[in-house]
Amino acid sequence: MHAIVTGASSGIGRAIAERLLAQGWRVSGISRTAPPQGIAHLPVDLTDAAATRAAVSGLRADALVHAAGLMRGGRLGALDDATGRALWDVHVQAATVLADALLPGMPDGGRILMVGSRSALGRANGSQYAASKAALLGLAQSWAAELAPRGITVNLVSPAATDTPMLRDPARAAVAPKLPPIGRLIRPEEVAALAVFLLGPEAGAITGQQIMVCGGASLQA
Repeated sequence: MHAIVTGASSGIGRAIAERLLAQGWRVSGISRTAPPQGIAHLPVDLTDAAATRAAVSGLRADALVHAAGLMRGGRLGALDDATGRALWDVHVQAATVLADALLPGMPDGGRILMVGSRSALGRANGSQYAASKAALLGLAQSWAAELAPRGITVNLVSPAATDTPMLRDPARAAVAPKLPPIGRLIRPEEVAALAVFLLGPEAGAITGQQIMVCGGASLQA
């Protein structure tokens, strides 16, 4: 089984890639920096649609995992156009280009999984980020409807604040993380455990879903 995982060099993407390796998958990682040993590296800037499509041209994948992310914040009235474009390109355009390029070679029963965010429900000072993550649900549910006859599932795993290098990026200082009610950040391996289950044979009847890994944050009014 072969999985292509974006963002495989760090955070949630790395945790998913390493768990897949441990379960015997062959993993190709799309990232700008080299992923851990054992993961074939496809060095790609996901904001470049043509380069992204070329990187996977001719590859056959049983699963696509789009875990690469970019976190930037901004207050309405002072939003940056370039930031909005970058967020859209990394989260939405890259997912679209990769799924479109890989689908012809994906076997029946394949898997497409994207990492969203609980922020898609709305986040003060993070509207551009929230909007780009919210768009992933539209993709997932549309593709799930199209691909159900082939047994290809499409789902979205959406964590709350997760303990990753991206969370500590100084560029996202305008969007301070909020601890979930469980009193700690979500761990990447917790998200990875759910993600890998959804990629497996026992999850064949789960499709078009957004599953929150939020530590109780969704219970708050």
